[in-house]
Amino acid sequence: MIKSKVWDFKSWNAKHIKLVFFIYIAIVIKVIIFKYPWENLMAIAGTWRRGIVLEGLDTANFTLFKTIRMYIDYSYMLNSFENLVGNVVVFIPFGFLLPYVKESCKRFWVLFLNTFIFVLGIEVFQLFSAFGAFDVDDILLNCFGAMLGWIAYVKWESILGNIERKRQKHN
Repeated sequence: MIKSKVWDFKSWNAKHIKLVFFIYIAIVIKVIIFKYPWENLMAIAGTWRRGIVLEGLDTANFTLFKTIRMYIDYSYMLNSFENLVGNVVVFIPFGFLLPYVKESCKRFWVLFLNTFIFVLGIEVFQLFSAFGAFDVDDILLNCFGAMLGWIAYVKWESILGNIERKRQKHN
């Protein structure tokens, strides 16, 4: 009789997990930073001067919950729901995959710090590049999404551990 083995990330080659994570990060960077057509990005880059960079400070949101409140207040308009949920969902894989890529990120605070630094880097780049707009609420929502991913990781590992204990008990 052939025993079925539950597929898990531990048995999957670490190189594959790192490759999936790298592809995911590349997609996130493309979707968040380089979302406009190449010609538009080059036109934006062509305007980079001190005044333009400082203009990013004028359009930036440094007030926590300002954008979230706007999304909720105008949920019947715009694409508020997509922006609100999208900012969370896009980082769930980050929180789920990073503990498999970097051992220390299995701990909550280490994962949180790595997420915060990565997201802050994206937002600061947007602030000074004009390839997007700095928004403190994006940092909050992205970090929240990564924490949901980490919770899913912890639950997944718990399920796999329970299955493995039952299998060893029956052998």
